[in-house]
Parts: sequence; C-alpha cells; structure tokens
Amino acid sequence: MRPRHTRRLGTVTAVAASLVALCAGQTLGGPSAVAAPRTAASASAAASAAATASAVSTAENQAARAIAGSLSAPAWRSRVRTAALSSHEVAVTALAGRAGSGALKSALSSADRRITTAKGLGTDAGSLLRLRLGDPAMRAALTAGTEPWVAAAAADDDTATITAYDSHGRAHTLDARKAPTRPVYVVDIDGSKALSAGLRVLNKELGRYGVASAVPARRPAPTAGTRASAATGGFWTTRVTAVELSDDEEPWFKGDAEIYTLVTGFGQDGKVRVDPVDMPYLDNDHTVYRPGQILVNWSNYKYNLADAVMMEDDGDTNYLTLAKALATALLTIADQGTYIPLVTAILDAMPNSWWTDDPDYVDSWYTLSRDDNGTRYGARGNGWMTVEPYFVQEF
Repeated sequence: MRPRHTRRLGTVTAVAASLVALCAGQTLGGPSAVAAPRTAASASAAASAAATASAVSTAENQAARAIAGSLSAPAWRSRVRTAALSSHEVAVTALAGRAGSGALKSALSSADRRITTAKGLGTDAGSLLRLRLGDPAMRAALTAGTEPWVAAAAADDDTATITAYDSHGRAHTLDARKAPTRPVYVVDIDGSKALSAGLRVLNKELGRYGVASAVPARRPAPTAGTRASAATGGFWTTRVTAVELSDDEEPWFKGDAEIYTLVTGFGQDGKVRVDPVDMPYLDNDHTVYRPGQILVNWSNYKYNLADAVMMEDDGDTNYLTLAKALATALLTIADQGTYIPLVTAILDAMPNSWWTDDPDYVDSWYTLSRDDNGTRYGARGNGWMTVEPYFVQEF
C-alpha cells in the first residue's frame, strides 16, 4: 500500500523544491514570478478548466452514488470490502465487471468515458476511475462489518465538507478535515494513469501546433557551441539526485499528488520548445527521494539555460486546452540571440485559478543552468532538491 499523501500541492504554501539559481535581480516572490494580465487564450483556458472540473466532479459523484446503491446486496458488499482491504486502490470498472450487474458496469463505464473526454484524453487512456478506503484508520471498522458509505473526492483542497452516500441513496455531509469513524470509500481518478496519458496528448498536440516537445526522433546536428556533440558520444543533462518536500495538512479524502514539470527553452533551431517531465515519485512530505531522474536534456537546447514550471494534475486538467494555451503564448516569442526566460509567458497562458491557490500550478523557476550543481532550496522554504550535471554516454 502506498503511504497516504499528506501535502497540499499547488497552493502558494505548497512549493516543491527549487531546481535553479535565479537570474540576477529576479526572485520568485518578485515581479518576474507574477503573471501579466490574462490573455484571450488564458480566458478560454479558464472557461475550459471550469468546464472540465465540473464534468469530472459530476461523473465522479454519479459513480459514487451508483457504487453506494450497489452495496445494499450483502454478498457484493463483502466482495468490495475484501478488494478495498487488500489493495490501496481498485479500478472500479474491473470491480463492477465481477458484480454481475450490467446496470452498475454501464453506469461506471459511462462515467469513465465522460472523464476521459473532459480531460482531452483518447480512448487509449483506459479506465481512470478508482475506489479506495478514505483513511487507513477506517480499516478496523470496515473489517468488523460496518456498512461503508461512498464519496467522490473533491478537487478543491480547501473545501469544508464532502458528501457521502449510503446504500439507500441518502446523502451525508462529512467534515473534509477530520476523517469520520465510519468507513468511507472514496471514488476518484487514477492520477498516475491520467497523467501518463495526458502527457502523451500534450506532446502530440504541441507538435501539431508547431512547438517542439519531448525527445526528437532525430537529434539536431551539433554546432561548435553545443556541448553535446557527436564526437563526445553522448550528451549533457541535469539530473535530480535527491529531493525532500515539507509538511502541509492534506484533507483525508485526497490521494497522492501527480506532479509533472514543463521544462522550456529555445531548441537548437532557435524556436521555443516544451519538454514535459513526469515526476511520479513525489508523494509524501518529510521523505527524501533519490530518483536520479534526468530533468533537462541539454542536447535539445540552443542555450545552456532553461526554465521549469511544476504542475499537478488534480483531476481537472484538459490536456488539449493546455497544449493550445501553451502554443498560443510561446509561438509569439522569437529567439533574440540571447536567452529569454519563458516562465512568465507560460503563466500568462494559464487560467487565473492555475497559478493562484489552486492545485494545478505548483511553482516555477527561472534559468536553470547546465552547470548547476548542489542543493537548491524552494523559493518559499518548503523543500529542497539536489541537482547535478550528468553526462549520458551513448554506445
């Protein structure tokens, strides 16, 4: 079982560790970190984000009610209990497939389809809905046979209450900050699976708009100023060797964070590029992770500088809309022969809710250097990360 996630990511107080040394005269708390007035593209993205959040929330709530109603059958309730106690999370469509109830399977499959559509994901994303026990402290009561309720996970970390349903269809209001003594199954999205599918969509859509993304099929021909030349038989990267995030209270109904970073800079062709990097291990506070993960592949970049914007998929990200917003903002920026930080342009493309007190936007860092080596502390003191130059040898 994976440890319960106890951070609230995305609010200004939940900053992930800093990766970079800042440009001279810039601080993340200063004007350079504040997005300019919203553009038409970001206004469109804001409307899309609201629609996505509403569609996902409605689908999860309908799934929760359907599952709660199915628990009136004692034998089926026992099977669900066994599954919930033996696994951290259960794919609800797979669970429903063993129920013998065509109506339940149909309801959950319909909810799944609405969620993948709302998030701009293709059919290859598969089933995203999952069911888990809301808090480990509920295991004893569930094992003893107490009839559980079912609730949908709220996207908003600051919500005061959530609604749970019993097998008779009755709604019960629960305190979002204090786990109830009665066992509660929580229905939400498999964030890791959704993020993996979403980053595939993001890569594809950015390419369709003309923004280079991810590792190219063919590496550009090296220039005299490129450190990653063919003669070396490899290329330079920046990798994360250790990271620890700090403490912040998390509602009991929330699961693990799904974090990714948008690394952006100017490609070898002088055009802006965006490379999404999945960081699936960032789950718990006060835990030192040693991923050895490559964050930046410098052979993709013209300059020895890049920017990083860290995000979380909190369930309401539409990757089609995100790609369009990023492309609209970044394609207007031309290479001036010297490095131009791109964080502000990315923030300008985001809806207001994605960069102020919302789980979608975590933090951003200007001018990560290829030569950065050592521990960098978060801009607001909530974490640290050690990075180092790392040469990838090609054979």
